[in-house]
Amino acid sequence: MKHLDFDVVVVGGGHAGTEAAHAAARMGVRTALVTLRKADIGTMSCNPAIGGLGKGHLVREIDAMDGVMGRVSDRAGIQFRLLNRRKGPAVQGPRAQQDRALYRSAMLAATEAQPLLSIVEGETVDFIEKSGKVSGVLLADGTEISAREVILTTGTFLRGTIHIGDVSYAGGRMGDKPSIRLAERMDNFELPKGRLKTGTPPRLSGRTINWDILESQPGDSEPTLFSFLSKEPEARQISCGITHTNEKTHEIIADNLDKSAMYGGHIDGVGPRYCPSIEDKVVRFADKTSHLIFLEPESLSNDTIYPNGISTSLPENVQKEYVQSISGLEQAEIVQPGYAIEYDFIDPRALTLELRLKSIDGLFLAGQINGTTGYEEAAAQGLVAGLNAARAVLEQEPVLFSRAESYIGVMIDDLVTRGVSEPYRMFTSRAEFRLSLRADNADQRLTPLAVSLGCVSEERKKLFYNKAKALESAKNLLDSCAFTPAELRAANVNVNQDGSRRTAFQLLSYPDVSLDTLLPLDPTLKSITPTIAKQLERDALYVNYIERQQREVDAMKRDEKQHIPVSFDYSALDGLSNELKLKLSRSQPQNLAQAAGIDGMTPAAIALLLAKLRQARRSKGA
Repeated sequence: MKHLDFDVVVVGGGHAGTEAAHAAARMGVRTALVTLRKADIGTMSCNPAIGGLGKGHLVREIDAMDGVMGRVSDRAGIQFRLLNRRKGPAVQGPRAQQDRALYRSAMLAATEAQPLLSIVEGETVDFIEKSGKVSGVLLADGTEISAREVILTTGTFLRGTIHIGDVSYAGGRMGDKPSIRLAERMDNFELPKGRLKTGTPPRLSGRTINWDILESQPGDSEPTLFSFLSKEPEARQISCGITHTNEKTHEIIADNLDKSAMYGGHIDGVGPRYCPSIEDKVVRFADKTSHLIFLEPESLSNDTIYPNGISTSLPENVQKEYVQSISGLEQAEIVQPGYAIEYDFIDPRALTLELRLKSIDGLFLAGQINGTTGYEEAAAQGLVAGLNAARAVLEQEPVLFSRAESYIGVMIDDLVTRGVSEPYRMFTSRAEFRLSLRADNADQRLTPLAVSLGCVSEERKKLFYNKAKALESAKNLLDSCAFTPAELRAANVNVNQDGSRRTAFQLLSYPDVSLDTLLPLDPTLKSITPTIAKQLERDALYVNYIERQQREVDAMKRDEKQHIPVSFDYSALDGLSNELKLKLSRSQPQNLAQAAGIDGMTPAAIALLLAKLRQARRSKGA
């Protein structure tokens, strides 16, 4: 029997698994990434795109921690667009159409090049347990891999079932078998779990699409990249096409609803509300006569098109009929039918903020197994699990991401405090402090943390410190330059003629003022580079709002520092309802902020809990 030994073992080579493995290895521990096939590392199972609203923020934050998704996306991106460009920077999200083949090869290359990281091919079928702790995994071929910590990132593979119309068969994704033996092994842990579903549209042959009559959507002329290390796209840039469903399309779908796997009663799992199937759209938005479809090329090396907006679980013949009812797609050929996939997930309330299972020592979970949807959400969880698994190996304190300082923190707190009733997707609206949690300042928020953890390259560290120094120098210059209302009026800057001098930084908070506006007033401002100027203009725009919000941020940070022992007895809290006692006992919040996020918690209940915690500490101190 073959035996391998590592510090951390990561099961699954998807977006959560690769990010987890890289994070652990960057922390300096020997890491194994176990995957069925090495060639499948970095496979984009669904939409060939990275980023978007909220999701783009996550990718920037992963990159700020020296993760890999941002860099790989910039190498494989074939169309870059900044979403919500007409709105404020806080809710703008970078997005990039990806070349599937380029993304997969770039992620594999990065993984093979990562020091202390080994790729092991094989199917994980069991866990090795010693003294009540998970201490490794067993592969189907009998190979034993021992480890101090294990991270499970199975995606949609746990009892995965593919549905196309009334045809259902086992599959982790199209062309791959599911993970059954491992799912059965997970049953033995008696964890709270459920079923979720997601779906994809049919893939089309680009050669059979009438592009001439369709609207073209080019990328941005000045691409917004994901990585703070990237300077420009590496791949050739392309345009996408735009078309719409119509009343005929909707009629075909409505007439065949009973044949849909979802509406025909073949699927029990709940799907993502914010990414509905075309059947859902036709039923839920019956008043709409059309729905938008983006025709997104999947690669520069083939002509496969991903029609974003028409995911389905209808039979293949119905898919062909409704596709060919759409303008420009009258002769379109389907090269792979759309399908729904249903899979097991673990209730994330069974996890700590480090993404470690509360009831099973040595086992972390990350990605869709925790009830999320999307590559970006999975990768961000992988980062958290990988860092914390490595910290555990190194016998260091866990790293916790605050929802006051990152979208990663918002997502983790949402998952482990509230759980999920449908696949969780990140949005900017989920972050109460989104004015300060912008995509553009992710490095300023998180890279110092990454440096303190020791998980960043020298290249990134140098780049970050140089940028921080340039920002500080430019900010000092802007604060030192002040102008009278008369001087500003002469420069066509409209301010109250109140005699008060205003600094250049204060003026940048005005909607129609940029650094270029102020250059005629003080030539020394020309020393500020365009990149630094753009960052400071965004900082100035929100500075007054952020200062007013700081009290709330400080309060949340204080609550996050109020640790609640695992042994805390909520039943002894007089004045708390039995319902809240039960919820707290089940949830086992790690800190006061997490307790406050539990459904039904009131300010009075939080005050009562805080008083009891302080009393317990005083008693312990005495």
